[in-house]
Amino acid sequence: MPRPLPPSDSLPYALYTAAQVRALDQAAIASGMPGGALMARAGEAAYQRLRASWPEARRITLLCGAGNNGGDGYVLARLARADGLDVTLLQLGDVSQLGADAQGMLEAWLGMGGRLEAFRELPRRSDVIVDALLGIGLERPVAGEWARAVEAVNAQRAPVLAIDIPTGLHADTGRVLGTAIRAAATLSFIGLKQGLFTGAGPACCGDVYFDGLGVPAVIYAREILAARRLDWAKVSGQVEPRRRDAHKGDFGHVLVVGGAPGFSGAARLAGEGALRAGAGLVSVATHPAHAAHLNTGRPELMVRGIADPRELSPLLERASAVAMGPGLGREPWGVGLIERVLAAGKPLVMDADALNWLAGARLRRDDWVLTPHPGEAARLLGCTAAEIQADRFSALRRLQDLYGGTIVLKGAGTLVVGPARRPPGVCSQGNPGMASGGSGDVLTGMMAALLGRGLDPEQAAEAAVCLHAAAGDRAAAAGEQGLLASDLIAAIRPTLNAAVTRP
Repeated sequence: MPRPLPPSDSLPYALYTAAQVRALDQAAIASGMPGGALMARAGEAAYQRLRASWPEARRITLLCGAGNNGGDGYVLARLARADGLDVTLLQLGDVSQLGADAQGMLEAWLGMGGRLEAFRELPRRSDVIVDALLGIGLERPVAGEWARAVEAVNAQRAPVLAIDIPTGLHADTGRVLGTAIRAAATLSFIGLKQGLFTGAGPACCGDVYFDGLGVPAVIYAREILAARRLDWAKVSGQVEPRRRDAHKGDFGHVLVVGGAPGFSGAARLAGEGALRAGAGLVSVATHPAHAAHLNTGRPELMVRGIADPRELSPLLERASAVAMGPGLGREPWGVGLIERVLAAGKPLVMDADALNWLAGARLRRDDWVLTPHPGEAARLLGCTAAEIQADRFSALRRLQDLYGGTIVLKGAGTLVVGPARRPPGVCSQGNPGMASGGSGDVLTGMMAALLGRGLDPEQAAEAAVCLHAAAGDRAAAAGEQGLLASDLIAAIRPTLNAAVTRP
């Protein structure tokens, strides 16, 4: 009797490294769950996922390697053939190197009349391709016939189901090792791997599903999670509903500092992001050249032209939190404002040009939030953006070591870590439509709003990142192409209120 599929929204929040998942697997076997039974469950779960995602598929092509990942594929092949599907099984690697469990699954496939063909090319037509080539232990670039197989899969149009992890994706970092399969769906087993959700992980994995294969909860107590998956459903409880007797002073006064000549839009977007995230009041300190018209169409923004940094003092006195950097520029005008804000000691979000200034100043504080994208992170660490993306988790830790406070490393699978050094958070929401100018400015304003409302820096960062991503997903319902930061702002209010309601 097949086990029912877990619901699609039941992804765990605990994330692990490849070594930890292997340890969990071994602990499950040692506890009395035979390895062959786990493999059979994995193959059965993968077949159920294939039928659930592509119920009309009749022609299935499997690419199997010479490890346990291939063993899962043999199980899937046998179940598909038993259901009358047309199955082509292509083998890479030496089957004489198979472990006992995988060898038994291969023999069961051959015993029912299944064929095993060496990979040379893909069939001309497939409804679904199953990637059962390489598992989570990959540490070197995919090369040779393996790389040729990956490129052949990526060149055809059939959707791909990856078993446990797409071949070529590093399970711990989310980087591509030479080349990687781009799957439409990935079914991960026993423990979710942290690399599935950041870097190249989201692009390679497609929709991620999970099956624990019946491993009991007591086994997981042996491993401290490596990271925490975050989404708006998980963190929305940090934003309290408004009381009946609330007034605007209860929700903080955000000061946005930015907007050099020619860059007023960044400060405007940050200010609007703060308003929509629930700030009671928002002031914008900007260059006098455009102060008079920055709030045109958004009169709720209180705008002040600042010619001299000393003019910031009364604004800083009233501020509950400061968003520093959007459109600030690198000229003396902006540098003077940075120095004035830092001296005030207010709860602070540093972004954009403020981070570029910080790369030269190398200051450290425990109470600020830094929000670099990979290019800014590279300047802060004196390396390249490619190095940041090669291991985002390592870059996050290095940034926190050097600059302190709470670090938000933006990008696909935004990462968050605070001064307490809990396992980092990984946001699993968002979409590529958000990769447009101004999206980060909106996030900066939202984060400052939540700081001003009383959340601690790490809470404010996690909640703002997830609200921003969830709003982006709502806005993308009309399509990812052409999604603007302004569209994202419009989606913040319904997203926030859908989760945070008055008791």
